[in-house]
Amino acid sequence: MSSRHNDGSAGDANYGVIGVDYTKYRQPDPHIAEFIRAALGDAKRVLNVGAGAGSYEPVDRDLTAVEPSASMRAQRPSHLPLAIDATAEKLLFEDDAFDGSMATFTVHQWSDLKAGIGEMRRVTRGPVLILSCDPDELERSWLHDYAPEMIKVEARRYPAMKTIAEMLGGTVEIKAVPIPLDCIDGFGEGYYGRPERLLDPGARLANSAWSFVDKSVGDRFVEELGRDLKDGTWDARYGHLRSQPFFEGSLRLIIGRP
Repeated sequence: MSSRHNDGSAGDANYGVIGVDYTKYRQPDPHIAEFIRAALGDAKRVLNVGAGAGSYEPVDRDLTAVEPSASMRAQRPSHLPLAIDATAEKLLFEDDAFDGSMATFTVHQWSDLKAGIGEMRRVTRGPVLILSCDPDELERSWLHDYAPEMIKVEARRYPAMKTIAEMLGGTVEIKAVPIPLDCIDGFGEGYYGRPERLLDPGARLANSAWSFVDKSVGDRFVEELGRDLKDGTWDARYGHLRSQPFFEGSLRLIIGRP
C-alpha cells in the first residue's frame, strides 16, 4: 500500500481513526525501554522512525522523530521534539547522519519494508534497532484461543525475523524481550495476566490488528471472554498468569550493526 490516509498515516492502519486515544493505553514500559537504551549504547544522535506519540524515545539523546500520522504527532508530549511528517521509505537525511536509529511497533505497517530498512541503514552509522513481534510465536498468547482471526492477521502483517535480519545486513542480534506483568504498553500480550483490560474497546482499538477483523470477531471475543472470566473458566486455564512476573511471548528486539 503506497497511498496515505486522510491524517497522513502511511501504513495499512488508519491512525486517524484508531489512534485517537492511543496514548491512554500505549505508554512506554520501563522494562522494555531498558532493552532499547542498552542497545543504543553510546549513540548520541538518534532517529526514531514511525515514532508515533513518542514511546521509547530516550530523552537523554539528541533525537529526531519521523511520523506520517497527524493524529499521532499531535499526541506527542511537550517534552519530546516535534516529529517530522515523513515516511520510513523516504528519509530526507544525509548518509550516516545518525549514530543510531530505532523503530518500535511500526515495521509491520510500512508499505515497503525493504526500502524502509534500507533507508534506516543508509542514514545510520551505528546500530539500527527494530522492536517487533515474531509472527511464529504469536500463538503462545491465550488471545489465540479467543480471537484466532486477530492473531492470524497479526501473523500475516509482522515480517519474519529472518526477513528483517537479512534486510539489515551486517551483524544482527535478535533478543527476546520478556513482558512484565504490570506492562503499561498495552499491546495484546501486554495484558497477558490482566485479561479484563481487553474488554475495554479502547484497549483493543489501540492494537491495530483489531481494525482488520470483522466487528463480529470483537463482539464474540468480549462475549466469550466476559463469560469465562465470570464463571472462572479463564482462571482455571490461565490463572497462573495473574502472578507470573514475566511472559516470554513474541516480542523481539532486532539489533543490526554495520
